[in-house]
Amino acid sequence: MDRSSKPNRLFDIMANQATARPLHDSLAAKVDGQWRLYSSQQVVEMADDLSLGLMSLGIGHGDRVAIIANNCPEWTLVDLAILQLGAVVVPVYPTATAGDYTYVLNHSATKVAFILGAPVHAKFAAVRDELSHLTQVFSFDQGSSTGGMPHWSELAERGQHLRQSGRAALEAAKAAVASSDLATLIYTSGTTGRPKGVMLSHGNILASLLSVSEVMPQHGLRRALSFLPLSHILERSTLYFYQYRGVGVYFAESLETIIANLREVQPQVMVSVPRLLEKLYEHFVTKVSTHTGAKRRLCDWALAFAQAYHPEKRRTDYTVQQLNLARRHVFRHWLNDLGGQISLATVGGSTLPPHIGRFFWAAGIEVLEGYGLTENSPVITSNTPAQHRLGTVGVPLPGMNVRIHQEPDFRPGEGEILVKAPTVMLGYYLDEEATANTIDADGWLHTGDIGIFEQGGFLRITDRKKEMFKTSGGKYIAPLALESKFKESPFINQMLVVGENRKFPAALIVPDFPSLREWCRENAIDYSTHEDMTRHPDVLSFFAAEIRRLNQHFGHWEQIKEFRLLATEWSVVSGELTPKLSLKRRIITAGHEDLINSIYR
Repeated sequence: MDRSSKPNRLFDIMANQATARPLHDSLAAKVDGQWRLYSSQQVVEMADDLSLGLMSLGIGHGDRVAIIANNCPEWTLVDLAILQLGAVVVPVYPTATAGDYTYVLNHSATKVAFILGAPVHAKFAAVRDELSHLTQVFSFDQGSSTGGMPHWSELAERGQHLRQSGRAALEAAKAAVASSDLATLIYTSGTTGRPKGVMLSHGNILASLLSVSEVMPQHGLRRALSFLPLSHILERSTLYFYQYRGVGVYFAESLETIIANLREVQPQVMVSVPRLLEKLYEHFVTKVSTHTGAKRRLCDWALAFAQAYHPEKRRTDYTVQQLNLARRHVFRHWLNDLGGQISLATVGGSTLPPHIGRFFWAAGIEVLEGYGLTENSPVITSNTPAQHRLGTVGVPLPGMNVRIHQEPDFRPGEGEILVKAPTVMLGYYLDEEATANTIDADGWLHTGDIGIFEQGGFLRITDRKKEMFKTSGGKYIAPLALESKFKESPFINQMLVVGENRKFPAALIVPDFPSLREWCRENAIDYSTHEDMTRHPDVLSFFAAEIRRLNQHFGHWEQIKEFRLLATEWSVVSGELTPKLSLKRRIITAGHEDLINSIYR
């Protein structure tokens, strides 16, 4: 695509794609078992029809319109239609509670909403009468669960009838939108308290997109698989990046179908969170466990090679030879299971265990971990194909001024990460106090994250400022640093460090059950359920040894002294994880209060 003319508003991106290098598969999704493709021109025309339909409802510049749905082409079409009018998109996670729906839609004074899915319809129906500003709701799906709610296509059909008479008004509305205008209100899910409405302008998100585009590969990206929620700014800003770079976007059916969809779509790129990459790694390990004899030995060798591989180091001739052997005889077959084309995966949201990163690089997939937050539209730093170091979140992107604010009691050079850039939010909606507490008088955004710059300008996140705690002995504990290190163990899936105002740090651990099942098989340990497994004396002794091994990386005061194994994985559905798969520490701690207390009795 010709990118010499930079977009000024978010909706300019798709208009440029349709004009400069139209795609036959700008958007795609599974419908009745078949991939339905939307060309660039279809996307532009359908968005215009929806804009005209919204105008007929009285929606105009500055009005709020909500989208409560999982990823689908309709999400993107409505998003584009809203932005073209200078209206404001209010995305809401489908997994949010009915109470959250009420708070967000009332706080934002949302006038129109688009919703998808029976669970969303049920929660929405329960609070519909409490939504004082809402005048109209459309459904992306049909059926009894909608309660007779009008289908979104009705709005598009209304717009089709207005193509002639409303064209001039629509073009005038587009022309009136400025880069500095508010584009979206994103209510941060957070881990505690009421969400805050982050105000991002067209210019904020475009500045982030153009900064990312400078450091990403310029060629070879043709198709992308999208599966992280568009309600989060990471996936949504990435979708705009795909549109800008002429990459066809295929929406995965669900998180459970990722491997099957990768195989069908054969994408070159995707955005992920660490947990999903861990599941792809587990897919490989599970396949290996079914092999025997020479084939098993070859796979075990390749896996051991991958765990010792450091992509940031200069390759010797011997390393290149070994790498080619592992890829040709082992990893190639696994990659074919993933479509055979994937070469790039950017990762954010939480810390990527280094052994997962080494495995993907050895297999031939460049895993680029980055760092950002909603308040910065979102990316601040990232590893790139040219500059990468596992265990870090990369270097500041072009245009990002990043510095460390030294804090008392921290190591030299360590402190809160501050950023100043065109990507910094306009502020929190209707919350001047919170805005002033986050963006100082000099324009620096205080991230609340603790980090340190290493040699070469690579940033390492060491913890969340608000998540650090002191033991009863007055020692600071950085739980993220502990959790990240311990999750390098192939037997630890999830971990929460506790111990605030207690005598010592302890941990709740969810084992990696595929790896643990294999270990139990090799050690002739009988069990019938995960609960049995986590209570078996030999399993507990094994984990105690893992804890001792990994404790060696920490000072005596911060080492894990006790632990408890849990039989059930934490999830978004059960409420222990945020939609971007971060731990809800307060929720998990409250849910296991008796278990935690038992540690300290």
